[in-house]
This record gives sequence, structure tokens and C-alpha cells, in this order.
Amino acid sequence: MDSPPLPPIVNEQSSDLEIFLAIQAQQVRALDLLYDRYSKLVYSTASAILNNVEEAEDVTQETFLRLWQRSEIYQPQRGSLSGFLITLTRSRSLDRVRSKAARQTKLQRIQTFADDVSDYNPPLEFVTLEERSSLVREALQQLSPGDRQLLETAYYEGLSQSEIAARDGIPIGTVKSRARQALKKLRTLLNPLV
Repeated sequence: MDSPPLPPIVNEQSSDLEIFLAIQAQQVRALDLLYDRYSKLVYSTASAILNNVEEAEDVTQETFLRLWQRSEIYQPQRGSLSGFLITLTRSRSLDRVRSKAARQTKLQRIQTFADDVSDYNPPLEFVTLEERSSLVREALQQLSPGDRQLLETAYYEGLSQSEIAARDGIPIGTVKSRARQALKKLRTLLNPLV
């Protein structure tokens, strides 16, 4: 029985395919060569999207590390290695932009809420609000860990039911049903406040 051929020993003159095959065989030298060959291209792509030196450097490192850790994500018959690296860099950069925008939106909502609360609540009402918050936290602790996690994810992390379903790998109908039941339990526990 023949064993699979060994990947070539790579050097600066090696083709992208030879370097990629060596990366699949976990030859560190191959990763060094690929980085030397394409890091400027990857960095400039990330920099153009992110407009931030540190983040562009991070994405550059992440791109090469991802290929090293999961080399099966690149299929040589589908296109050039440089094209793949640009696509991967663009995707990772846009993910960062979206994540940053989501954080900014969340911070703005929190700030708006804080401004509204601080403008509206006199000290006595603030104490009442603190008491209510404490009672809500206590009621949440009385829920099962799964129900509590679902509600905290939805209300504190701001994820939609479809995002929770995708993240946890469960059907959307199950998430909706569990959320409805958890809210009913919480409503019963908080009935004295209503």
C-alpha cells in the first residue's frame, strides 16, 4: 500500500500551491513564506476597510492564523490563494465593522435610556426603581438556568430569537416557545409589582 506523497520542501521560489500543501502538512516555514508573500496585500485590504492600524494588523494575523488552523477552508481548484486571502480578509474586516457598529448602537441605547432615567427620576423614584431591579434579579434567579439564560441573552445581550436559535443550534420555534414560557413564569413571580 502506497503512502501519500510528502509535501515538497518549500522556499521563496515555490508556487502558491506548493506552499499551501506544505501548510496543510503544518510546515511552519510554509506559513512564513506565505506571510512574506501576501501580508502587505492582506494588510492593505484590511486597512482600507477598517481605517485603523491596530485592527488591520489584528485582521492580518487572524487571516493567516485561520488558514494555518483550518487549511481545509481553501480549495485550490476554486481560485488563487491570493484571491482567497483577500476574500477572507475582507470578510473578517467587515465582521469587525459590523460588530463595532452593533456595540456603538447598544451603547447609544444605554446612554439614551440612562439620560431618560436620570432626567425623569427624582431620588425617591430612583430608590423604587432600584428596588424593582432587585426584585427582577431575584425573580430571574428563581427560573431554571435555561430559562434565565434565554431571557438574559435576549434582554441584556440584545440578541433576537433567531440569533439565539442560530447561536445555540436549536429550532426558532423552540426558542419562541421557551421564551414565552419563561416570560409567563417571570410574570407570575413579579405579580406583586404589577
